[in-house]
Amino acid sequence: MNDSADRLSVTRDDARRRWEGRLDGELVAIADYVPQQDERGEVLALVHTEVVPEHQDEGLASALVDAALEDVRDRGLRVVPACSFVRLHVRRHPERYADLL
Repeated sequence: MNDSADRLSVTRDDARRRWEGRLDGELVAIADYVPQQDERGEVLALVHTEVVPEHQDEGLASALVDAALEDVRDRGLRVVPACSFVRLHVRRHPERYADLL
């Protein structure tokens, strides 16, 4: 991970249904979610991940998704990786995230 990803501060904004990543207070990345229900209870569909163009290729999307998935785990929920980036990230790290599916 590079310096920017190490410095990323991630918070959840339930009103906007997203996680926000900030560098030095500036919003630079978002991961949107949609709450859903299935036969096992509440799940969060992660539907979109975006990093502002001037900060792409700095590892921020991965850092943001890692923080979001840890937050989901801490809350005892599961995810539906509807976003292609999240889906790929979960596939690349099954040892870390298989329990959230």
